[in-house]
Amino acid sequence: MTTGTLMAPLPSVSLTSRSSTARRTICRVATPLEVRVEVKIGIKGAARELVLETDLTPDAVAEAVRNAAADPNAVLELADSKGRRILVPSDKLAYVEIGEQEARRVGFGAM
Repeated sequence: MTTGTLMAPLPSVSLTSRSSTARRTICRVATPLEVRVEVKIGIKGAARELVLETDLTPDAVAEAVRNAAADPNAVLELADSKGRRILVPSDKLAYVEIGEQEARRVGFGAM
């Protein structure tokens, strides 16, 4: 006789190729896509750059940068994908690199 925890055997489940295909199709349809853009901001006098992902389009980010760069007293304000706001004085901007839009799957279908 052994000591320890006794475990019940797991029930056996057989999946046919038809049901597993249907399950995979449901997963693909049920997973929403998020579109994000990676933005890298170089700051004068700082060794590191700011990197953020935003839900804005590349054109909207470029427009915000243009507006901030037009006035030396302006502030570049961007919101990242988590809702945090990033504020950088325009006179401290060294460069802004705007990445391409990426679609990412959200949920269990992303695996």
